[in-house]
Amino acid sequence: MSDIDTSPAMRVPPAAPAEAAAFFTARLTFQADVSDVRASLDSGAPGFVLVDSRGTAGWQQGHVPGAVHLPVADIPDRAASLLAPRVPVITYCWGPGCDGATRAALALARLGYQVKEMIGGIEYWIREGFPVEGATGTERRAADPLTAPIGSPTCAC
Repeated sequence: MSDIDTSPAMRVPPAAPAEAAAFFTARLTFQADVSDVRASLDSGAPGFVLVDSRGTAGWQQGHVPGAVHLPVADIPDRAASLLAPRVPVITYCWGPGCDGATRAALALARLGYQVKEMIGGIEYWIREGFPVEGATGTERRAADPLTAPIGSPTCAC
């Protein structure tokens, strides 16, 4: 019996390299991480509009500076007035345990927008120590040392 036969992680063997490349390319086509979104926004020419798909209470509690507030339920009626049809959109919601960004991305795709979702949502934005804008202004918390590199703006991955 080989190590692969006894490894819980390898009970289902990895895909063939070409299949794996297609899968991982697809993931990157549909998702962007918070670090890449932040770096893009900081560049001044991100090439997309960032959409916060949470309700009003979440938005007021704190959101990514520069994001557009467009709750999922409002997308059919308000997207055209807030978003240019040819500018890609990246959606976010609360975090990895919430499908709000996915629902928003689906609704926008059905309206003809090019769209990705920001994996990690506002939770990981905050955990990486990035600024959050709220009712009292902009605040920034220390990065969580278990989820983000200390003293570096990106994970360098």
